[in-house]
Parts: sequence; C-alpha cells; structure tokens
Amino acid sequence: MRFNPKARLDTSRVRDRGRGSGGGRGAGVGGGGLPIPGGLLGGGGITGVIVVVLFLVLTQCLGDGGGLGTSGSLDDSRMSGTDRYASCQTGADANDSADCARVAVENSLYDFWGDELGSRFHPEKEVDTFTGSTSTGCGQASSDVGPFYCPVDETIYLDTTFFDDVLERQLGGPEGGFVEPYVLAHEYGHHIQNLLGTMGKVKTQQGPTSDSVRLELQADCYAGMWAKAATTTEDASGQVLFAELTDQDIQQAIEAAAAVGDDRIQQRSGGRVNPDQWTHGSAQERIDWFTTGYTKGDLDACDTFAAGAL
Repeated sequence: MRFNPKARLDTSRVRDRGRGSGGGRGAGVGGGGLPIPGGLLGGGGITGVIVVVLFLVLTQCLGDGGGLGTSGSLDDSRMSGTDRYASCQTGADANDSADCARVAVENSLYDFWGDELGSRFHPEKEVDTFTGSTSTGCGQASSDVGPFYCPVDETIYLDTTFFDDVLERQLGGPEGGFVEPYVLAHEYGHHIQNLLGTMGKVKTQQGPTSDSVRLELQADCYAGMWAKAATTTEDASGQVLFAELTDQDIQQAIEAAAAVGDDRIQQRSGGRVNPDQWTHGSAQERIDWFTTGYTKGDLDACDTFAAGAL
C-alpha cells in the first residue's frame, strides 16, 4: 500500500478525542451482560467486538430508542479533540504515518462513494478515534467494542489499539498495513447502507441467512468495491490518493475478513460452531462477498438481500 506523495489530505472529517474517562467493561455498549444479538458468548469482549455494530444499528432502525444507557445526545467531546492529525498534509505524510494513512483512507472512501452515489451521497459526520472509552450518539463505548458505525450521529468510531489487542492477538487476524483500511471501508459501508435505506430492511437478528448477516456481508462487499477502485479514484483536484495496492494488500483484507467470521469467533472463544447465533456471517462468506465487490465492483452485485444463497 503506497499513497501518492503529491496528494493533499483533508483532515476536516477525522478527529481524535483522546483518552476517555470511565468506560471499560460494564459500561455502555462494551459492557458485560448487554443483551446483544448473538447472545453473550464473549460477555462483551471477544464476541461483543464483532456484534456491537449490529446492536447499534438494530436499536436505531427497529425502534428500540436509545437503549444503550444514554439519551442518545452528544457530549462535549465532539466539539474538541487532540492535535493527533494536525501534521497530516500530504500523501507523503500518509506514507510515513499510520495516523495520516487513516486520513488518506477516509479521503479515498469519501471520493469513491461520492462518485458512486452522486446526489444520493453525503459524507459521514466524522471518523473519530479515541482511547479507552468515548460517548457517542448510540451510547457510551469502551475500547472493547472495536470499530463501529453509529447511524444516529453518522460517525465511525475507532480505538486504534483494536488491531493489535483484539484482531491480531485475540482473533488471530493478520498484521499488515491494509488491515485497517479494510475495516474502515467496511464501517463506511454501513454509512452507505444508512444513506440508501438498507438498514431499514433488518428485521431478523440472528441466523445464517438473517437480515443482520446480509447487512454485514454487504458492507464487506462494499469494502471490496472501494478496494478495486482505490488506485483510480481521484479527489476534487484530479489527484489519486492511492498510488499502489498490491496483491498482498488484498490478501490482508481477505484474511482480516475471515478472522471476524462468526464461525471463527465461536471456535476461538471455545464454543461450538452454531449458525443459529450468527450475526455477521461465516469466514468463507465474508471472504466471498469482499471478493465479489472487488471483482465485480457493482452495487447490484452486492445486493445480499436479494441473494438466495450467501
């Protein structure tokens, strides 16, 4: 993965909230004992990381109200932040810094989906990074929950320790530069689903062919669509942000998708594989739908809700 050193970066939609107070296990969406879809296999830990996005989506789209221990209002941290991204100015900075690479990936997703959706598109409110815990429009979140998209405030939240502490060490996922871009692209896919009204189709919450599984596999497919076009997508000034994506980069995305398959998580948590509790799809399904997006690059090809077999 290499960025165009001449490209300019826009940091206006990427913010760092710094370290939050409180949170941890037992608080908000990351807490043990939360009645999240899929059961309490991980007590808000290794399994909660994966199913929290679904819970956030369902509580908003199925009319359950805030449901997460808060009123759904935003806190003052949205109006302030650290200077973590202040030095991110160019693609050269993105080649030298993981933080600036994060900005470049957001910029590329913004450019791609703006072109793809046209007048139907508006950007996410922000990509917010935090450490420890943070308050969101969907409730209080700790680092346990991993990356997620909140449809209430249209923001992607990310504790960057997730990739080493959870994805790699707990879930056995890959280590590599393109793993985080895949995750961000998946979460951005949820924003696209929010814009297109797809989240309103979610009625069934568990099972191998449930609406929740279809929602997550579609977000994987959307991530594949973006990855296919990343090296040709231009910003408003005509500059491409991604100068190169290698076969190894795509393989890292595929391995990351497999690591967060429901069957893999159930196996690693010591339980038996039980498709009736799936909320995100199997490892192979996640690979297949990312690959579908990558090879076909088409919204219609990513219509998991119309697909008979997943």
